[in-house]
Order: sequence, then C-alpha cells, then structure tokens
Amino acid sequence: MAERTESNAGNGDHAGRGPGTWTFLTNHGHVLIVLYRNPELRQRDIAALVGITEGAVQRILTDLQACGYVATERVGRRNRYAVDGSLGLRHPLEHGHCVGELLERLGSDEPAFAVASSATKDSQ
Repeated sequence: MAERTESNAGNGDHAGRGPGTWTFLTNHGHVLIVLYRNPELRQRDIAALVGITEGAVQRILTDLQACGYVATERVGRRNRYAVDGSLGLRHPLEHGHCVGELLERLGSDEPAFAVASSATKDSQ
C-alpha cells in the first residue's frame, strides 16, 4: 500500500484512515436507497439514517431532482419521493446499468427499513 504523504493526502488515498471511516457508495447513493425503502421519510429522518446534515440532504435531493432520479410530490404538509430506477448509473464504469439494479439489490435491507419506519412513526 502506498505511504501517505503530503503529495497524495488529498487524492482519495485512504491509507491514514481507520477501517470504519469510508463506504463504497456516495451519500447520493445512500439517499436513493433510503428513499427507495421509504418514500415518505422527512429530510430529518433521511439525514439521521445516512449520517449527514439536513442541509446535505437538501443539496443531494436538489441534485437528484435536477437529473430526474427523484420526483417530489407534496402530500399535505409532507413530501413523498419517487425514485426513477430506469435511469442509468452515472460513472463510465457503470455504463449499461440502471439505478434500479442497485436499488433492487440494496433496497430491501429489513433492519434499516425498520429503523426508517420507526423514525417516521416517532415523528408523527
């Protein structure tokens, strides 16, 4: 493994970080998974599940909506989110694959869904 130096410290090298400090998916991916599991979550609940701030959730939702991955429907005082799984993944290495493939594989994790459902019930 490469030694971490000042010259490679900012290039994505994770040599100086512990084993639990990075993940394979981006926060955008995590937000999509959470919305796929429970489209009626509040932004506060999304933030808690993903481990980011509400402001970060707002920015990510803006990105996802601008590209058509997420549509928002106002239902009373709340939002309901719809994820478009037919759209393609964005990196060239993922060419030919759609978001729905990822969501089908990772979107059915019962423990996380139970936490999301619990967070929604607690907020009502």
